[in-house]
Amino acid sequence: MHNTHEHDTYPRESPALAEKFIQADALRHAIDALKDRDSSLWATIVNRLRTDWTYHLNGIEGSTLTRGQTHFFLNEGLTAQGKPFKDFLGAQNHAEAIDLLFDAVAGKQPISEGFIKEINALILRGVEFTPAKNDLGQRVKKIATPGRHKQHPNHVEQPDGTIHHYVEPLRVPEEMQRLMVWVNNSSHTVHPIQVASVAHYNMVRIHPFDDGNGRGARILMNLILMHTAFSTSNSY
Repeated sequence: MHNTHEHDTYPRESPALAEKFIQADALRHAIDALKDRDSSLWATIVNRLRTDWTYHLNGIEGSTLTRGQTHFFLNEGLTAQGKPFKDFLGAQNHAEAIDLLFDAVAGKQPISEGFIKEINALILRGVEFTPAKNDLGQRVKKIATPGRHKQHPNHVEQPDGTIHHYVEPLRVPEEMQRLMVWVNNSSHTVHPIQVASVAHYNMVRIHPFDDGNGRGARILMNLILMHTAFSTSNSY
């Protein structure tokens, strides 16, 4: 038995969003038309996306790199004096995760838990410890376990001081399998924006790894949207 209701975690498509989805589809078709008009710019646009995506996502995680520093590091291999090594490592790992994402979409690789684990392992490559708090609220370092499900419960302190607990470790395999089944079963019947949004929410709700859950959830969200963009068989 689940602690959460099916309709709370995997809601059906809302009619109230139908108009927004129509607008999003129109914008997507307009972008596709522009891409067809001048395909020579597409590689430049994708490279800019790679930089912007890495810069903004790592900024959320606390990176101190500016967009310019991120751009020069990813494209020229140039580091900035005085910046932490972990920020450059995070940028490199995330950029390579994006490259893996594009390869997976181009190769029509199925969305699976194994691929999500692969992404987590790449995001945390070279990371030896992850920050955490013990039962007394003291800051500690946990040994990193890239690509492996968490073995101990994780939680977060909310702005009001209350503690939010994520899914217990023993339930993670079941919940992740449930998420993957829902994503793949919904991909041709539910609008991709809703599939991506619900998948993102549930990935964060489950928090299957010790670290990299937010980054992994955002990559999963974009993987679903990109799969749709490259697919010609959607019937939502």
